[in-house]
Formats: sequence, C-alpha cells, structure tokens
Amino acid sequence: MAWHGHLKLDYRRDEQGRTTALDKHHGPLRVLQRLYPEGPGVCHHVLVHPPGGIVGGDRLEIEIDLQTASHALLTTPGATRFYRSAGELASQRLRARVAEGARLEWLPLETLIYDGALAENRMVFELAPGAEMLGWDVLALGLPAAGLPFARGHYTQHLELPGRWLERGRLAADDHGLLDSPLGLAGHKVMASLWFAAGQVLPNARREALLETARELCAADGLRATAGCTAPEPGVVVLRVLAPKVEPAMALLARVWAAWRSQAWGLQPCPPRVWRT
Repeated sequence: MAWHGHLKLDYRRDEQGRTTALDKHHGPLRVLQRLYPEGPGVCHHVLVHPPGGIVGGDRLEIEIDLQTASHALLTTPGATRFYRSAGELASQRLRARVAEGARLEWLPLETLIYDGALAENRMVFELAPGAEMLGWDVLALGLPAAGLPFARGHYTQHLELPGRWLERGRLAADDHGLLDSPLGLAGHKVMASLWFAAGQVLPNARREALLETARELCAADGLRATAGCTAPEPGVVVLRVLAPKVEPAMALLARVWAAWRSQAWGLQPCPPRVWRT
C-alpha cells in the first residue's frame, strides 16, 4: 500500500518578535513540537515520517510559508531513505515561499538511495525580495559500507529558485560514464550541496565575502580536492562537495553553514539537538 503524506507549515512573527507556526498534516508526515533553543525569534522544527522510508508509489508533499520577518530552521531526525521499488516511482516534493525579511534554513540529514530505488526529490524555493535562506542537500548512493551498492534504479534531483537558478540531474545506476568518470562523480558515492540564496542580487562585497569564507574552509579540509564554491547567479552562492561517505561531507557543510550564518545574519550557529544523537 502506497503512502501519501502532505504537510503544510505556516510561520509568522508576532508583535513580541516570536516566530509562531501552524501546521496541518494528512497521512504519515508531520512535525514535532516547536523548539526555541536560541530564543523566540527562530523556530526550530523536526520533520518526521513515521514509516521510516519511502518506497515505490509513496508521495510526500511539503508546503512551507514564511511570512514577513519570520525565521524557521527545519531538519530531520535521521536520514531520508528511498527503498527498492517494484516498479512505481517514489517522490518527495517541497515548495517553500519566503516573504520579505523572512529567513529559512532547510537542513535535513542525508538522503540514502537504496539499490533498486526509483525516486525523485523535487525542491522549489520562492524567495521574495528581501528574503534569504540557507539550505543543503546531502545524497548518498547505496550502502557501500554494508556491501550494498547502488546497482539498479535511478534517482532524479530537482533544485530550483524559479526563474533564477535550476539544477536538475538524473542519476541512473547503469550510467557509469557519469558515476565513475573523472568528469562526473569519479566513483564517489556522496554528493552534497550547501547554498545561500537571497530574493535579490547580493552586493558584490557580500557575495565575495561568502565565497571567500567557504573557499578558506574548504582549503583546510580533507575534502579540498573535491569541494568548490561558486556563484551561479548574482543572488546565490553554492558549495558543492564529493566524498566517499556521508560524515566528512556533512562535517564540511556544517562548518560552512555555521560561518555563513554568522557572517550573513550575525547569528551564532545553533545546531539542532537531533544532529548529536
């Protein structure tokens, strides 16, 4: 039996400066209690999918609205798992709308693609002028440490800021030219991206400062040969990483996220507690 889950989140900033949240859910997709580990202005939420994985025919949909001046940080308690499919596509779709002056941090833990998965993960972020976000995506193909490589199936990744930035790729298990070539993933099983995006063009000095910070941290990291930071659009800065396993990629992303958060917003990093369990 396929699971269809829908979650809608609406964040608002009240007169006392507190970011409040309303949530509606249908099916196996919800959030845990609102948390405020860094004060009332930033609402932390943990997204939960009780079945524990996504299989063929499952469809998860997430809608996020951040009203003016609100700030939300969203993460997950564990990896998102796309399991082997008997033939149907499994999909997760996210659409976030961020209003003027609002800030979104989209920081889920890694996505694992099991052998035989047929999956699509689609993320669309609509940023109004004056809105900003930090987001990341960490993708791992197969379970090589357990001797379970990604040998069959395919995975489609879609990441979009409408009209400004679009990255879409299809990873097929039999596409060895992409997966193994030095011009592709070069045999790496983990690919990760971290981005800072604004609803308008970033001033040159601010954009260059973000790039320099990320490049300095990459240069000091063990993944420096397979990590790089660019600005594909005047309002977007992106760090991309290839790695043999999840942990070093996630560690580098977390360091750059912490530095960018402080540099761009004047906020000290406040890692969600679930990252430490």
